[in-house]
Amino acid sequence: MKKIILIEDESSVVSFIKKGLQELDYEISVALDGRTGIKLVDDNDFDLIILDIMLPDINGLEVCKEIRKKNKIVPILFLTALDSSENIVLGLESGGDDYLVKPFKFIELVARIKSLLRRSGHNNGTEPNEIDDKNTYQFSDLTVTE
Repeated sequence: MKKIILIEDESSVVSFIKKGLQELDYEISVALDGRTGIKLVDDNDFDLIILDIMLPDINGLEVCKEIRKKNKIVPILFLTALDSSENIVLGLESGGDDYLVKPFKFIELVARIKSLLRRSGHNNGTEPNEIDDKNTYQFSDLTVTE
């Protein structure tokens, strides 16, 4: 089961996303503010982060930068009402991997989640696992030796 954290302060959005993703067998954790989100990410291994920019204590751009200082690989999807090109660029340049504007269609959110998990190697057994030899890697049932 893939673990996702949703860092979002709007209770209606949290409820909608959490319910929908749980029905698709994702494990969802929620943080209602940035500081709590950072702490949860520090203390847990998540496969994906969904992050709002407008949060009550520390904005999502700063949250993203803090997470990126410690974790370079976890995919981060910004989900926000800020829809200007400048905001999208700021989100991606702060370390986000994708950016979806509210209001959104749930089917598009799910497609973006699947895409990010696939590209990050967190889906379908494609995550590389280093094995005995430092130059040997295993991907699912395929072993590659340098």
